[in-house]
Amino acid sequence: MKTKRDKSISLFLVVSVLTLSVQLTAKEKKGADLLIHEIQGNTVRGELIAIKQSSLLLLERYTGADVTVDVEDVEVIKIFGKSRALQGGAIGGLLGGLVGFLIGRSQGDEGGFVLISKSQAGGIGAVIGGGIGTLAGVGIGAARKVDSTLQLKGKSKSEIQNILKKLRSKARIKNSQR
Repeated sequence: MKTKRDKSISLFLVVSVLTLSVQLTAKEKKGADLLIHEIQGNTVRGELIAIKQSSLLLLERYTGADVTVDVEDVEVIKIFGKSRALQGGAIGGLLGGLVGFLIGRSQGDEGGFVLISKSQAGGIGAVIGGGIGTLAGVGIGAARKVDSTLQLKGKSKSEIQNILKKLRSKARIKNSQR
């Protein structure tokens, strides 16, 4: 009896560590995904690398080329938010699995009227709860994605500098001033 419980707890801890440690991997921080509409009608989409005094440096999405866009030529900047669906699914799956396991364990019986044991009921509950939690977490995580639009055309130089100051925090290189 005690060994089944210990195995269940050990399995839960192993799955938790593997799932939650995905965020701890050492990755280089990426810049925001931008779509820039220029006054002349051109559009550029790519990762924001740096913001200089009067220009934006982007890594173009499709060609991988570095593109410099003069701020005075920009009409609108659209910032695409990052989806949190994977993170939400992982957290929802773990929480749902834990709740399902606990509810299943409380419903099972050791040799009584119910036909399955407590550990079997806990396992079934964990699978069902984990599935429901994963679906709910993916939905909630995807809904947390936020896109925003910044209008530069018609703004004063000081307003544009304030917008660029806020946008600088979303760049891969934050302190590029040249």
